[in-house]
Amino acid sequence: MGEEDYYLELCDRPVHFEKANPVNCVFFDEANKQVFAVRSGGATGVVVKGPDDRNPISFRMEDKGEVKCIKFSLENKILAVQRTSKTVDFSNFIPDSSQLEYTQECKTKNANILGFCWTSSTEIVFITDQGIEFYQVLPEKRNLKLLKSQNINVNWYMYCPEGAVILLSTTVLGNVLQPFYFRAGTMSKLPKFEIELPSVPKSTKLNLSERDIAMATIYGQLYVLFLRHHSRTSSSTGAEVVLYHLPREGACKKMHILKLNRTGKFALNVVDNLVVVHHQDTETSVIFDIKLRGEFDGTVTFHHPVLPARSIQPYQIPMAGPAPVTSQSPVPCKLYSSSWIVFQPDIIISASQGYLWNLQVKLQPIVNLLPDKGRLMDFLLQRKECKMVILSVCSQMLSESDRATLPVIATVFDKLNHEYKKYLDAEQSYTTALEAGQSRSSPLLKRPVRTQAVIDQSDMYTHVLSVFTEKDMPHKFVIAVLMEYIRSLNQFQITVQNSSGPGPPWPLLWCRWVIGKRALLPSLSSALLTRARHQDAGPAQSLLYAASVLAVPCSQRLQAFGLFALIPRKFLPSCPPAVSGYAEATLDCK
Repeated sequence: MGEEDYYLELCDRPVHFEKANPVNCVFFDEANKQVFAVRSGGATGVVVKGPDDRNPISFRMEDKGEVKCIKFSLENKILAVQRTSKTVDFSNFIPDSSQLEYTQECKTKNANILGFCWTSSTEIVFITDQGIEFYQVLPEKRNLKLLKSQNINVNWYMYCPEGAVILLSTTVLGNVLQPFYFRAGTMSKLPKFEIELPSVPKSTKLNLSERDIAMATIYGQLYVLFLRHHSRTSSSTGAEVVLYHLPREGACKKMHILKLNRTGKFALNVVDNLVVVHHQDTETSVIFDIKLRGEFDGTVTFHHPVLPARSIQPYQIPMAGPAPVTSQSPVPCKLYSSSWIVFQPDIIISASQGYLWNLQVKLQPIVNLLPDKGRLMDFLLQRKECKMVILSVCSQMLSESDRATLPVIATVFDKLNHEYKKYLDAEQSYTTALEAGQSRSSPLLKRPVRTQAVIDQSDMYTHVLSVFTEKDMPHKFVIAVLMEYIRSLNQFQITVQNSSGPGPPWPLLWCRWVIGKRALLPSLSSALLTRARHQDAGPAQSLLYAASVLAVPCSQRLQAFGLFALIPRKFLPSCPPAVSGYAEATLDCK
């Protein structure tokens, strides 16, 4: 397969660190997305690297035993190191601050520390097998202050730094999960919930493993993802991923089920709001988009993969070493290796190879893998870097070789203008609030963010329609497309722009194109008259309105062809109203 067949890839600038070996231990901090390479317990050096770190952090620390966990606080101000099951050691990395270590022992008697999580630059949580302890670190005093604690039997824990939520596995089976939310020095206990196991357990041992649970933010909402290796229904084969929505307030609720239709070893990532499921046995991955329409049974929505399963694009590892050595050919990376470790949302680490990658989605290959243009547009409009791909799809569907039908073109225009209208309305609401005296600094007033999903008239003119009208296309089809775009703008009550930047006004340019096609005018007149008779003259009005403000000779030419005579005056207002429908029937275009 060529590069155009792969829709997933590893980033081209990974974090490279020293491989794990008997002397060098590797740790990953999920909050700061940093890799720690600890040699000889830190005595011979600790190197910290992250995807956004321009300069790695290097230091040494006294070897006081095996390091179980090591993490910086947010902003890298304080280092915490766990070497025993009872205590955590701290060191300040603040300028002009004491470098001496200070230690905090867990408060609960006979408890063992399972791990810890930084929730801010000076707040940390100890998770023990008997509960949770929330501390404030006081670096100047070199001690900690207990803010809050909660006693609960804990099997394992998971932390989602994006949502500031810690999830604790409780009960004998481990399938009752207790979430805690942290913010600005407070710890809130959220309602606990139960994960539905595939079948009734035959024993009373731990049945839910942390390997089968992930937490991630998808479309701004926090979800708990459960990889259920066997469906609860006998009629369904294969594993599935169950998504539980975890709100700030209210109970956790099962919302989505992703059907994998296969069994084996899986791993999960979330990239650009897409759930990516890796399958080690076949060395392929599939993606799911919970915003796309699925099958709703009244309780949950079932989803199938958006695209056929594909491998991650082959990756070449450059040879490390002196300059003469690096000129050698790069070595192919073993994808889906058993040494890969996956972290949320998009991290893949190979400790044996010494690399940390961010997983990325490639949109352009998806264009040819998803033939349904409406569904493709629904998919692309939710992606971060979508604008140029969407515009290329629009150009493609208007090309001679891949020409779409007018109903499909109308659907695409409507989906684009729906997003365009939402942004215009949000911008108008923001402006109105400012004019009403509301302060810009108000937390309730936020200027709408213009995402790449907003395709305005200037974008369409520059990248699609101006190029389209210059091609040697069937004249009726060109007229139909131009009328269709104006019809869609009218339907969403978007004012047709009179200008498009430094170039000529594009509605006027279209009219000039029509005027230049003398043979078109009988067809155009017929189309406009048909719309007028059916009380659906919106696009006709827009074109005629634009034509009427052209230079006088052009207007005279239109009148000479009888175009104005064919359209009743009541359908020639100064501003076209909103209408619906498309032009296929009137223009007999396919």
